Amino acid sequence: MGREITVRPWGFYDVLHVEKGYQIKRIHVEQNCRLSLQSHKYRAEHWYVTQGIGLIEVAGASFQIEKGDTVTIGVGEVHRIEGVGETGVTFFEIQAGDYLGEDDITRYEDDYGRAD
Repeated sequence: MGREITVRPWGFYDVLHVEKGYQIKRIHVEQNCRLSLQSHKYRAEHWYVTQGIGLIEVAGASFQIEKGDTVTIGVGEVHRIEGVGETGVTFFEIQAGDYLGEDDITRYEDDYGRAD
């Protein structure tokens, strides 16, 4: 059985593994695209970059990450990533928390009209 890829305006993701309390996704953000500025009430995230270059905002700080870099985002921390490399940025996202649904996203800014 193959994994299903979920396409979004900024790129795509696919869920690699799910167990109670955690989930692992592969996420790709296209060049010059970015996720919404968001937070999560019930989960923390840990990102490991596998390809490309990204510009991250976490809790008001901005920095560049590339292949091999990691970042941890705590529950409730406001964050986003932009694909700034020629091929965008690809990373594994490990989510950990009591609830991991896609509706645990509060959007503060969004380039695609999805802000709350």
